[in-house]
Amino acid sequence: MRFQFLAIASSMAIAVVSVPKATAQIPFLPQLQAPTSVSNDSNNRVVSGWIYLDGRPLFQITASKTNFPERSEDIQNKLHKIGQNYFQAPGKTAVKVEVRKVNELPVIYVNGQYLMTITSEDAGLRQVDMSTSANQITQKLQEDLQQAKQERQTQFLIDQGKIAAGIGLAMIVMSCGVYSWERRDKKDLVASQPPISPLNSPISSAVAAAQPITTQLNQRQTQHLQEVKRRLFQLTQAGIWGGGSFFILGLFPYTRPFQVGILTAAQFPLRLGVVLLGTYVAIRFTYALIDRFTTTLISSGALLTPESSERLQLRVSTFSGVTKSIATIICIGVGFLLALVSLGIDIVPLLAGASLVGVAVSLASQNLIKDAINGFLIILEDQYALGDVISVGNVGGLVENLNLRMTQLRDSEGRLITIPNSEIKVVANLSSRWSRADLTIPIAYQADTEKALKLIESIGFQMNQEMQWQSQILEPPQVLGIDQFGDRGLIIRVWIKTQPLKQWDVAREFRRRLKIALDQAGISISVPQQAIWVNDDHSLNFQGNGKAN
Repeated sequence: MRFQFLAIASSMAIAVVSVPKATAQIPFLPQLQAPTSVSNDSNNRVVSGWIYLDGRPLFQITASKTNFPERSEDIQNKLHKIGQNYFQAPGKTAVKVEVRKVNELPVIYVNGQYLMTITSEDAGLRQVDMSTSANQITQKLQEDLQQAKQERQTQFLIDQGKIAAGIGLAMIVMSCGVYSWERRDKKDLVASQPPISPLNSPISSAVAAAQPITTQLNQRQTQHLQEVKRRLFQLTQAGIWGGGSFFILGLFPYTRPFQVGILTAAQFPLRLGVVLLGTYVAIRFTYALIDRFTTTLISSGALLTPESSERLQLRVSTFSGVTKSIATIICIGVGFLLALVSLGIDIVPLLAGASLVGVAVSLASQNLIKDAINGFLIILEDQYALGDVISVGNVGGLVENLNLRMTQLRDSEGRLITIPNSEIKVVANLSSRWSRADLTIPIAYQADTEKALKLIESIGFQMNQEMQWQSQILEPPQVLGIDQFGDRGLIIRVWIKTQPLKQWDVAREFRRRLKIALDQAGISISVPQQAIWVNDDHSLNFQGNGKAN
């Protein structure tokens, strides 16, 4: 699978930078540079920028920040007009670029038309004197204007068209190859998924009990990896068509300026898109790594015992969810910083300010910090996990959601109860590792006690021998005997140790069977009784007094 990722990345690189061997005919990508600052003054600072011919950078000029746009546009327009006149000239007309002195400043003329005046700032940018700077620009203009005219010749355009057709054909072949690779990968994935049959697998009982856990984790890992590969395939296709089309634009002098326009317009959106896609792929890949690590840890048997397999499933769900949440927050934070860097924003002062804001926020949100610390300890100490049934204070229910900040329970009436982790002081876990059905059975005082005890014990023994209930009952039921004398009769207590969350099912079935057996044995389940004693003399006096009145 690692080789597939490397191959996809290599194909993306080929789609962008691979070119046929015709170095004299295939142009390189234009080197775009935004106006850069040379001095640090606010309004009068000197900035620099490029002058382009047919999308190719020729030379740099400098000016103050307020005057630079006007000067750059003026030189660009004049160069365009000079170029059009030169390109329309018949035959092999030579271009004449000369430097004249005007007010002790070198001025550049092209075919007798004024182009620009070299300033001391222009010379300072190249770290030479003004005359040398003018000669450098003159030589560059001479070469590039001649090359631009040559590129407009019919034979050159035909040759470039052949190269463009070859690149287009290569794009189609590469795109079809990537598409067929993607289809084949999907078919291999479907064919490589074996049917889930843990009962027929020759593995130990502990690993067999944990097979559903590893199966679920493997499925999650496969889903995340498939999502990463799908995005990489899409990015590869976009790189092939986008990169190839962009390169074809650079083959012709008439379309090469579109390269500059596309780079200028899509520079920041493209950077942000790459950062967003990279962040998304990193999150998905991290999810797959977490699932892979958890699967390896479980498959090794280091954490497995026959009694802890169910508990392990709950812990894996909790740890996996919390770890993925933390990884998501980290990836999003790093992606946000990279997005700021791609936009040209200096993040050092931002980080310094964020640290101060973080201190202020931490002082103002101490409850959130307490929630996070207590939530971390709950998960670390395994006080409870997703799927547990717990009781916290006056509320209780099934744990549906657990993170560093809060715990959410679903009670028997279907209400969703949210408890901040810092408010959880004492918690009762009703499903940690094993559970117990605590039964109190009222028997009438007139019943045969020994017969009732043997009957109750036999019902528990029969349930423990049945395959359906044997997997849920961990130990033979314990008949503790007569627990107390109550107003309902003799109270007999029975304990049944069960798998987590199975105590209610076992207790219901035990009560059902016991009721049938007691009815058949003629032993009645007592009801609340109350004896009333009446004093006869007092009653007679009361009746006599009533008649007298």
